[in-house]
Amino acid sequence: MIYDFDEIVERRGTGCVKWDEEAPCQGGCRIPPEEVIPLWVADMDFRAAPAILEAVRKRAEHGVFGYNIVPESYYEAVISWFHRRHQWSIQRQSILYTTAVVPAMSCVIKASTMPGEKVLILSPAYNCFFSSIKNNGCEVLESPLQVSGDSFEVDWNDFELKCADEKTTLFLLCNPHNPSGRVWTREELTKMNDICRKHGVMVASDEIHCELVMPGYTFVPFGTITEDCVVMNSPSKNFNTAGLQIANIICPHPSWRRRIDRAININEVCDVNPFGIVALQAAYNESEDWIDQLNKYLLCNYQLLCDYVAEHIPSWRVCRLEGTYLPWVDVSAMGIPVEELCDRLLTQGRVRVNPGTMYGPETGKGYIRLNIACPRSVLKEGLERIGGVLIQQ
Repeated sequence: MIYDFDEIVERRGTGCVKWDEEAPCQGGCRIPPEEVIPLWVADMDFRAAPAILEAVRKRAEHGVFGYNIVPESYYEAVISWFHRRHQWSIQRQSILYTTAVVPAMSCVIKASTMPGEKVLILSPAYNCFFSSIKNNGCEVLESPLQVSGDSFEVDWNDFELKCADEKTTLFLLCNPHNPSGRVWTREELTKMNDICRKHGVMVASDEIHCELVMPGYTFVPFGTITEDCVVMNSPSKNFNTAGLQIANIICPHPSWRRRIDRAININEVCDVNPFGIVALQAAYNESEDWIDQLNKYLLCNYQLLCDYVAEHIPSWRVCRLEGTYLPWVDVSAMGIPVEELCDRLLTQGRVRVNPGTMYGPETGKGYIRLNIACPRSVLKEGLERIGGVLIQQ
């Protein structure tokens, strides 16, 4: 089946964060959402796969939406998907379900640290890494990524130094990495694991973007490196089902899993909705061809971005996108704070993007993050609006 990712699905007026939220701007001006092209928050403007739509429709037709038991077929779908697609064998008892990956992350931090301890991250990092760590009374410890050509790599000396800190008890990994776009190799993941084991640091890997990988790159689940880890994943980013609120924590270690399960109940994120349950099964059992076509479409959108920037905004440098749909763009040559640039694009061009400082006050300086998971015509219009603001400067 051929899927139409060029279709314009009208999201305005649906209570959509991406399209209906009023964008903040400096000076207190108000920008009507209907005037804005949103290339910011990480959800996609594509309809979910037909199998998911049908599963949700069928469940809705039942008409009663009470408390749900998660069936064995749910676990079978998770196990089958990761085995056939990523050669990762997951045991049924290792799976804990919850509402979303950010609550999962909070539960893992609560279960594996004490207030005042340090949680290590590779920065820049998804902004909820910072808030989840702080909300659990822990200290954020950043190991800044190093620029390597048009991409990034781990500063291994700094990483080990931070792991050796006696207060560091947890390493929170993002794989694929948001916002740098890296898909970590097996060799890199193995080295992370070796260093963490050496210093008694637990590893928890956020793998929410695991199916969004560009051709030529291979996603490696951290669970295939070692069983002594915790993995958090969900179909939400990959299949555009974030609003259906379903995610999983994979933890083979029995005592760790008991503590995490307790934290899930303490945080009151132990009940999931019926639509998330059926959507996950339809995604993993029936929608593999949809995700494969999606990745090809995203690659073409990324190439459009790179070509447009090279021709019209040569002061920008688009970093190499190995995974996710969130290109990281170096705009430092413009010589202005990224918050000012984003405000200018919003007020003058009516395009909303994320300032890099959201993902690290220091490591995000000079960068912006774009969302290219939209119909190509929308992306093209957004880029032309950006060009209209910057080319005339």
